[in-house]
Amino acid sequence: MIPWNKDLITDALEAGADAVIVPQGTTEKVKELGIIQTVSEDGDIKWEKDIVYADVHSQDDEEAIVSLSRSKKVIVNTSDWTIIPLENLVAQTQNIFVECDNLDDARTSLGILEKGVDGVIITQSDPIQAREIIKCLKSETDNIDLVSFTIDAIRPLGMGDRVCVDTCTLMEEGEGCLIGNSSRAMFLVHSESIENPYVSPRPFRVNAGPVHAYIKIPGGRTRYLSELKAGDEVLGVDSSGKAKSLTVGRLKIEQRPLLLIEGTGPNGPVNTILQNAETIRLVDMAGKAVSVVKLKPGDTVLGMVESTGRHFGHQIDETITEK
Repeated sequence: MIPWNKDLITDALEAGADAVIVPQGTTEKVKELGIIQTVSEDGDIKWEKDIVYADVHSQDDEEAIVSLSRSKKVIVNTSDWTIIPLENLVAQTQNIFVECDNLDDARTSLGILEKGVDGVIITQSDPIQAREIIKCLKSETDNIDLVSFTIDAIRPLGMGDRVCVDTCTLMEEGEGCLIGNSSRAMFLVHSESIENPYVSPRPFRVNAGPVHAYIKIPGGRTRYLSELKAGDEVLGVDSSGKAKSLTVGRLKIEQRPLLLIEGTGPNGPVNTILQNAETIRLVDMAGKAVSVVKLKPGDTVLGMVESTGRHFGHQIDETITEK
């Protein structure tokens, strides 16, 4: 973002960029346009102190970058845009960033080793193209491999604090969020986008379950429903597994009657707790919404499973039992 380009900064802001690189002394001008982090000698993120450039030509360079990345962000230059050095770095460390001037290169970088670099620096100088690249990257993530859960039992529970996640996106039939009692087995809970004779649809909302439940968020992580707040991001998923980032507008936490749903997935028992109400729905294998009050043993619904455990929402390889 050097030299100063107001149009480029405005488009980056509107597209949802996380930060802009600007000349020294221009941070205040950026803040007049909108709230966004700046990268410069006197910016929010400072050159040399918080972020550095580094070339990689050899294994020694890779080792030096790994060391640097423990304390700051590193923008890696591979000179001929070779993937192998980036793969080596991504496998060993975090805080790795790369420069990209087109969407294909950015997607490749963010998908390296199914983990990706931690971020991309968009060097495209055309404001319209830069805006489209940022919007595409912000709205897409890798698809989720959905599996079938067979319902074994549905049992009414007492009252509990349940959470409605109101997003800033209007969802359609087949879309919702992944929710579960365990981060290893999560049900696709449908949005409130279905017409109902008693209640108007609220397609921006997912009635997600009690405060203790996990919800899938971008970056392969999970959060407790109780942790979410306005401005956070959660993962929206449709019945085909296509995923996108959704911004949380607000939470509604209210005392409601609950329902325990137990089933069996590819790796064994699965369960979740949802509000006991007709408007709460899961998604069947045909991608259609099915009300929890109409579920019966033997029905199949969509969900996802993973084998690793989690520590503060991050996947880790260890043995954890959740019942």
